[in-house]
Amino acid sequence: MSISQFKTSATPAELQRLAEDGSAEILDVRTPGEFTAAHIPGAVLLPLDALDAAAFLKARGNQSNTIYVICQSGGRARKAIEKFQRAGFEGCALVEGGMQGWMDAGLPVIRGQRQKLPLMQQVQITVGIVSGAGAALALTVHPGFALLPLLTGCGLLFAGLTGTCGLAWVLAKMPWNRGAACVPQSCCERKA
Repeated sequence: MSISQFKTSATPAELQRLAEDGSAEILDVRTPGEFTAAHIPGAVLLPLDALDAAAFLKARGNQSNTIYVICQSGGRARKAIEKFQRAGFEGCALVEGGMQGWMDAGLPVIRGQRQKLPLMQQVQITVGIVSGAGAALALTVHPGFALLPLLTGCGLLFAGLTGTCGLAWVLAKMPWNRGAACVPQSCCERKA
């Protein structure tokens, strides 16, 4: 699904002007760790994997103002907007370029202490270890280990073509990427 298929979108500069007026409701659907590392002032965290659009809309009340949805580059925000559309709400706007576009534009961010590696860096390290180990084992132990670098390469190709990284999804659920990174103004803390 392309950006043009959504009802609306906003550039980082447009969103910044709305945020300065106090008229922007910004929903960040990244992981708690990504949010803690850098987020837009006033943004609310609700990770995509925890987003129940119907429940969010119900808790929000009968508001009709636009929800500006942001993630790191746009893929997760698109999926979040699709969830809102399935829940019957058409008032979401995709923030073009995501958080990366916001930071590239030099707009203000709140930065937390980096306590862990960014998610994509964790993906790169994991793929590098698995590929290197698979290649070494294929050369020294058994040729069947060549499947490991083949599978990681196919995973990277799939992620590049679709914007969906299964390994990032798995790593985001790991204990070191959850919970403690939540910030007080977020709504990522769910009741057990």
